[in-house]
Amino acid sequence: MIEQLRKYSKEYKIKAVELSRQRGSMKEIADELGISSKNISRWNKEYEAGKYSENYIHSNSKSKEQLENIALRKALRDAELERDILKKALGIFSKSDR
Repeated sequence: MIEQLRKYSKEYKIKAVELSRQRGSMKEIADELGISSKNISRWNKEYEAGKYSENYIHSNSKSKEQLENIALRKALRDAELERDILKKALGIFSKSDR
């Protein structure tokens, strides 16, 4: 027998997470709703990560410019870190020359 995957709305997932938090038991809510407690656990993690908020941007929906901006910011952070390490090394070596 092939199980059919069920799709749940964002609102349904949020309500399930909120109920489990209010009652303190994912298993109890899962049994009442007829779903797996693993689903509620996963939804809870996604909820905490902000996936269900209105301004969440899925990585697949980012434009080329947004992805390029992210890559450039990472490269800048790496360059700044490298610069800071070199400054510290220069300070250490200049003290030892005295």
